[in-house]
Amino acid sequence: MFDDKALPLYEVVKRKISEAILEGFWTAGESLPGEVALAEQYNVAVGTIRRALADLTAEGMIARRRRTGTVVTGRMPQHSVRLFYQYFRLHRADGKLVRSTPRMIGIEKVPAKDAHQFELLEPGSNRMLYKIHRVRCVDEIPVMHEWIWLACSRFPRLSLDVEQFPELLYVHLLEEYGVRISAVREEVHAECADADDRKLLDIDGEQAAVLCVDAQAFDQANDLTIISKHRALSNGFKYVSEIR
Repeated sequence: MFDDKALPLYEVVKRKISEAILEGFWTAGESLPGEVALAEQYNVAVGTIRRALADLTAEGMIARRRRTGTVVTGRMPQHSVRLFYQYFRLHRADGKLVRSTPRMIGIEKVPAKDAHQFELLEPGSNRMLYKIHRVRCVDEIPVMHEWIWLACSRFPRLSLDVEQFPELLYVHLLEEYGVRISAVREEVHAECADADDRKLLDIDGEQAAVLCVDAQAFDQANDLTIISKHRALSNGFKYVSEIR
């Protein structure tokens, strides 16, 4: 597992800009700040910014336009080995990337109960985990619900108030705890929708199918950090994995 120290500086900056785009800080059609402003933001030389932007332009994530400057294209890698970052991403059936917004259902502290969950715990820590349940919506329509588990001892300040829970969990872990999610392992399969799926995703019919993704997220030290289970609509959406 690589970390930022193993990368050239322009690759570190490129990764950070890519993450900001993938996490929605800059969206499709939006202009990035100028090179000087980005250099100040990332505390690097303008030449470093220019090299990072040139690579992102070559990969199609951004475009240089005479009047509007550097613009996010919306054509972006979903799973990029070069960025050492992985994302679970739903697309519409026509291939268009969609951005979802989370709606919290609940968060509670629960004891670890199986071997995978025990892997989240640090030696000597208590056995308690955060269990988070939320729904993701596209255009206010529920398309996926998910459960997430993290170690309470590792993230002690995580709020149990659903109104205060961060919308961008990966960003929150980085900014508040210095934990960067650097790799995700996923297992994908399909199942018939259960009662929770039908209720939370507004599914009609007993025989409807949902896409199931069981994921394990690892930090920059390759330590298991998050376990999650996602159940998504299969009608009208598809899961895309792309490696460049």
